[in-house]
Amino acid sequence: MRFTTYSKFTGHLLESFNLQELLDSLADFLLQSGFAGGPYYHPFWGEFGGDEAEDSLDALKEAILQKLLEMGKVTPEMLNALAEEPDEEGAKQLAELLDEIVRQLIEEGYLSTEQVPQVPTEGQPVTGPGSVGKGAARSVKFNLTQKGLDFLGYKTLKNLLGSVGKSSFGAHDTAELATGIEAEASSKQYEFGDTLNLDVPATLKSAIEREGLGVPINLDYDDLHVHQSEYRSSCATVLMLDCSHSMILYGEDRFTPAKKVALALAHLIRTQYPGDTLRVVLFHDSAEEIPLAELARAQVGPYHTNTAEGFRLARRLLLAQKKDMRQIIMITDGKPSAITVGSGHIYKNPIGLDPRILRETYREVSLCRRAGIQINTFMLAQDYALVEFVKKVSELCRGKAYFTSTVTLGQYIMMDFLRRKTRKVT
Repeated sequence: MRFTTYSKFTGHLLESFNLQELLDSLADFLLQSGFAGGPYYHPFWGEFGGDEAEDSLDALKEAILQKLLEMGKVTPEMLNALAEEPDEEGAKQLAELLDEIVRQLIEEGYLSTEQVPQVPTEGQPVTGPGSVGKGAARSVKFNLTQKGLDFLGYKTLKNLLGSVGKSSFGAHDTAELATGIEAEASSKQYEFGDTLNLDVPATLKSAIEREGLGVPINLDYDDLHVHQSEYRSSCATVLMLDCSHSMILYGEDRFTPAKKVALALAHLIRTQYPGDTLRVVLFHDSAEEIPLAELARAQVGPYHTNTAEGFRLARRLLLAQKKDMRQIIMITDGKPSAITVGSGHIYKNPIGLDPRILRETYREVSLCRRAGIQINTFMLAQDYALVEFVKKVSELCRGKAYFTSTVTLGQYIMMDFLRRKTRKVT
């Protein structure tokens, strides 16, 4: 008599979920915006961060496990089943699952890793608790690759446009007409430099009216007519991100949503507006441009808000680009509290709105307006003094102001970029 022995089937948990879905849910962790300088770096604001490096593989695995629990892909019952017989075997299976997820993220090009060499100190064991092996596991750092950044930008853009509604893609429409491939208006007489998209009927009609009907038809230069299409301009954009200390204090991370919007804008411009450009400027005590590839690792810090220096750098970047339209999108939650004076010296005053700092900031705004640069401000706070400051900036540069939150920030920026609607500050 044949006997069949049945054992408990646990399956392969990795097959039960979508890797991209998991990566999307990890966006906040992967783009985290803790204070620059690491844990316990800011004595005036208390202790920030833990002992575990947030960009280590151990921290990534903990975040993955937490997300799997939240998504219901790994339940507490499944964890108990894994840990039944014996405890070491269950822990081993769970560790292998997390290792496999990380391996696939690396193999598919979403993440990369780097190893920081670990050298045992005198008397430090090679294995066991406190060993160099345990430290080496925490010393493996992960980074988002360009593919990972592009994927997160695409997912953010998809979510934002889904909440905004249907929008037209392709280019920035204007009221002007130009010659192009798509015929959208009456034809015109050809001029040197026009796209040679001939309107054949109009060209033949002009020749016949001039010479009469006959064969062959002699064409002159003045007979040539070309189709007209809507003139669509290119736009150079600088996204100014406030990374002063207030962007992550008071129980709310405001910098990570701003980074998500930057990635979404970059994906939108690259795929739908190839003639446009996007540059990113961080402003704090000073200001600097960072490449989009480094945006995921950007963190909040130092303390103050040098808005004037941000405008100065953004204006210089925009004037170097030969575009029909130039604009600055500024995301901030605080008042200007610093300016650059003399040969790089930083004058700071975090108390109130310093008249000297305001004068320098407004001067930079006026210079942007004279250069034909529009400034659109997205304010993440609504204090009375800040509202008045934003009103003044909008008045000086004839730009737009949006008083929003981290929840609606992306929607407002996308609507502004896609629809180009004029809004008054009330």
